[in-house]
Amino acid sequence: MESEQNKSQAQGTEVKEADRQLRKALSFQDLFFMSMGGIIGSGWLFAALDGAATAGPGAILSWIIGGIFVLFIALAYAEVSGMIPRTGAIVRYPHYTHGSYTGYIMGWLYLLSTVSVPAIEAEAVVGYAATYIPSLTYSTTVLGTSVTVLTGLGILMAIVLMIAFFFLNYFGIRFLGKFNTGVTWWKFILPTLTFLLLFASFHASNFTAYGGFFPSANLHVPGITGVAAMFYAIPTTGIVFSYLGFRQALEYGGEAKTPQRDVPRATIFSVAVAILIYTLLQVSFIGAIDWSKIQLTNSTGAIVGPIQPGNWGQLLTSTWASGPFYNALVSTSIPALVAFSYLLLIDAWISPSGTGWIYMGTGTRTFYGLATDQYIPSAFVKLSKYKIPIWSLVASLVVGAIFLLPFPSWYLLVSFISSATVFTYVMGGISLTVLRKTASTLHRPFRLSGAQVLAPIASMAAVLIVYWSGFSTLFFIISGVFLGLPLFFLLYAPRKLGTKPFTSYLLGALEFAIILALSIFGYYYVIVPGTLATEPISTVTMYFAIYYVLTAATVIGMTFALQAMSKDKTPIRAGYWLIGLILAMYLLSFFGAFGFNTLIPFPYDTVVAAIVGIGFYFAATRSGFKTDEIEEIVNSAPV
Repeated sequence: MESEQNKSQAQGTEVKEADRQLRKALSFQDLFFMSMGGIIGSGWLFAALDGAATAGPGAILSWIIGGIFVLFIALAYAEVSGMIPRTGAIVRYPHYTHGSYTGYIMGWLYLLSTVSVPAIEAEAVVGYAATYIPSLTYSTTVLGTSVTVLTGLGILMAIVLMIAFFFLNYFGIRFLGKFNTGVTWWKFILPTLTFLLLFASFHASNFTAYGGFFPSANLHVPGITGVAAMFYAIPTTGIVFSYLGFRQALEYGGEAKTPQRDVPRATIFSVAVAILIYTLLQVSFIGAIDWSKIQLTNSTGAIVGPIQPGNWGQLLTSTWASGPFYNALVSTSIPALVAFSYLLLIDAWISPSGTGWIYMGTGTRTFYGLATDQYIPSAFVKLSKYKIPIWSLVASLVVGAIFLLPFPSWYLLVSFISSATVFTYVMGGISLTVLRKTASTLHRPFRLSGAQVLAPIASMAAVLIVYWSGFSTLFFIISGVFLGLPLFFLLYAPRKLGTKPFTSYLLGALEFAIILALSIFGYYYVIVPGTLATEPISTVTMYFAIYYVLTAATVIGMTFALQAMSKDKTPIRAGYWLIGLILAMYLLSFFGAFGFNTLIPFPYDTVVAAIVGIGFYFAATRSGFKTDEIEEIVNSAPV
């Protein structure tokens, strides 16, 4: 045990030295453009059509509400990031406030979401390229829904793009920051010109005819219409996904020249600007729709006939689906707009690639953050000659490329990434409140006014966005979380919590085997029949009850066992609220309006979800404690 403690102390020393050596080269403009570069990616190219197909004109409010919710979350993080700027910030703050168990779960979930973003951006580039290289994609059916996925050649092209993202990060933060600033100017200008030009061909009737602002029929998802569709569109159509880039200023905080001043400003400003740009893009897109010029396509891409005017859901299987704004501009037949449309084909390479290389760096810093908290080996904090965490960068490339294999489509990944990321943002308001108690003396360059109200709203907003993503998305997210828990038993508990290695390894392996078996059972007996309606809902509900009870019993039982084995039980006790939140959300999701057995209809289910979010916010803030890491930060802060 003494040897393990020595190794742990050595790793802690190595982490502090690596934090000191990170190059402090980023200005406010660099940080702001990092965030905007992350925000303006493939989302602006695809989400407007997907939002319109799912919610009709109501998608305009989806962008505004989603943006305001993300702004609440960003405000909470702005105070925390200014007070404790750290590279890999979002995976380090939960560890600072609640210890290792909560920190690991949130860190693992965040890792799953960040490393997959370069893959989805590469998919977006290849998908657009398929408009003139058809051999890059083909159509197939997943759970009854037709989707376009990459061929083997398309996957190879996406991997080559990801390798290019790798080298842009490899040559250092100064190079990346300046290179990204130039590209982001392009990404600012093109969407702005696009919505301005589209107002030249505006069909105001699209906002009032065809079912009105909140259509009750002819939407993409059967049974989800009206105002409910507006909320459903926020996490599932790329809307929240588009806003998530705000976190880049937080992730690169340890590499900023004056982080306490610039990180909060860059974070808040980027979200505010994004709300304006994206809302105007959605308005201009809906106004630009000329139903007489849109054709439907089949699974092979062949045109089968005209779209039904006002059938919003058919937009996803129309000729516009592969390039929404490009086709909108071409359909105007105005020479200047048609000429401008070709710039969008160029931007289909630039915008997603710009986001992809930024997120390659974010995934790198997520690995780095997990290593600094000692959840994974210290090799991941090793810096290259360019002061970049080199092995974290390699891991980000390899793991991200793996996501291309089971999810070779933008539409298959976007909901998972959005909801998995937002789930970790539950910690924003919670961290702010806990740190005001445990680190009250630390200097706060930005102090959030009205935090007693805004902090719980931030956490509630994150819970609601995740809830609106629907049961099927939550199934994959929660399965991913619970399948990652055994690594905590294997890598962290024996070294830091004092558990006996053999017992810890045995429990970790047992939990993995049980959760894997239950996840397979849940997919084939709950997700598949629930989505395709091949079984009576009573049968699906019975199988869900079996799956849910056994999953909850396994996770809770293993957590109790971990607490019993650990010498330091405080971090485990501080994590029970998170297990409770996950299980409560899971249950509500199945029986709410976005699940398979709607016992609680909309909007009552959303009210219940909001109450659940607020309740667990208070449980979480009571569970937070003054960790050793925070005590060290407070003690080392200048007086």
